[in-house]
Amino acid sequence: MGIYLNPGTDQFEETVRSEIYVDKTGLLRYTNSVVNTMQKYICVSRPRRFGKSVTAAMLASYYSRQCDSEKLFLPFDIAKDESFKKYLNRYDTIFLNMQEFLSRSHNIRELIGRVKRIVIRDLKNLYPDVDYYDDTDLSESMQDVYAQTRCPFIIIIDEWDCIFREYKQDREAQETYLDFLRDLLKDKSYIHLVYMTGILPIKKYGTHSALNMFDEFSMIDPGPLASYVGFTEDEVRELCSRYGMDPEEVKSWYDGYSFRDVPSVYSPRSVVNCMRFRKIGNYWNQTETFEALQMYIDMNYEGLKDDVLSMIAGEKVSVNTGNFTNDMITFRTEDDVLTLLIHLGYLGYSDMDKTVFIPNSEVRTEYVNAVSVSDWGEISKALKESADTLNAIWQKRPELVAERLRQAHFETSHIQYNDENALSYTISLALYAARNFYTVYREFPGGKGFADLFFIPRKQFADKPALVVELKWNKSAKGAVEQIRRREYCRSLSEYQGNLLLVGVNYDKDTKEHTCKIEEYEKE
Repeated sequence: MGIYLNPGTDQFEETVRSEIYVDKTGLLRYTNSVVNTMQKYICVSRPRRFGKSVTAAMLASYYSRQCDSEKLFLPFDIAKDESFKKYLNRYDTIFLNMQEFLSRSHNIRELIGRVKRIVIRDLKNLYPDVDYYDDTDLSESMQDVYAQTRCPFIIIIDEWDCIFREYKQDREAQETYLDFLRDLLKDKSYIHLVYMTGILPIKKYGTHSALNMFDEFSMIDPGPLASYVGFTEDEVRELCSRYGMDPEEVKSWYDGYSFRDVPSVYSPRSVVNCMRFRKIGNYWNQTETFEALQMYIDMNYEGLKDDVLSMIAGEKVSVNTGNFTNDMITFRTEDDVLTLLIHLGYLGYSDMDKTVFIPNSEVRTEYVNAVSVSDWGEISKALKESADTLNAIWQKRPELVAERLRQAHFETSHIQYNDENALSYTISLALYAARNFYTVYREFPGGKGFADLFFIPRKQFADKPALVVELKWNKSAKGAVEQIRRREYCRSLSEYQGNLLLVGVNYDKDTKEHTCKIEEYEKE
């Protein structure tokens, strides 16, 4: 076995030995189905924390010659498939992590030279008797090996796009790299499968769309690989049962990536940490700081900040992903920024209605952190002070609540502050801290209609009162509370054993004043 040629099973064995391993070997069914076909070129883009490197190591362990990985895979899903033994350990497999080469190179040509030399060294160690026409040319050397041995190659490239992240402004370096990959991979009979992983889809460069032979599976359209993007609903529920975690709370925090055939996909690293530590929390920021998000949402594109606020409040926003150039510097419209945030995992995407949204509570926390330290005026202040606003409700201090809402009141270009729906945005932002204690529902059915907002305490905060919030426009806060009672909104909480607070909020368009009324609800 070599270092990069047929590297063995060590990396995947380490994954399987871990406390939590979720079986994703079913992906091999798809890769087996396209081996040595026109669809043999696969590029999978995923955010950080979504198991790209684990999958790449799994493929290397399965396909690599010079090792016997049958026992390693026998307990898992792929062993049940009829293609399992047909492709197992049958290929000279080259496994490259481009980030590793990048960290040891000063420029792109040095990186390419290092890749060539180190793989050719492995080839010559394994096949010393091959007559190499030019042992400095990687593509020709692979061709020479294949001509003599008739053993085809599989190439796995992890972090393939790190060059586009490191050399963001260097178009010449990017084109040189694409030319290298095209020369190595395209129209080569000795290659039976190429699997590349990265954060971004393949860069669009006009005539330098050099890798147009690839099928791309991304966060916008993962196609048949959707169930391998992250953890599925069934997989997470099994983990929750094993570790004694509340599946609904885990769903609220880590679910939200939704695709046509797989409506619930969870962030895998966060779920694993949640189970291991038996604690709901923000594990996203262990691998990336919120400043990475802040840089993009602070961009001065018309409507961008308004849409971010809408999404923090739980709304969806329309997006056109078709013009994105698949890099991190070419932003011509708000849509380009939103599309990048999809690929980075900061937004979920709905192909059905072409909208984006903040997928879960964990990621929403990152947005709030970013906005809180940005210069977004009263909104930044309202988010910072949202814990005080929540305390004012618990303490039944309606005048202070009204003042906090006045401070959070905002006017924007497309969220006009002129109806109850817009008022709910303000409430959602001013009470953002409530998400630390509550599950929040909008338009919650109860009794003889729908309450505007329900705040139901999470299990570990059962001592907190549930909140039923009714919003009014040019009416009265007292009338809002009376409506909650009259329409019996609290009937839907008949099984809830804790205290209840009824919160009425009114905005007077003429005086531009908010009023609030808070009453305790006594169960009969």
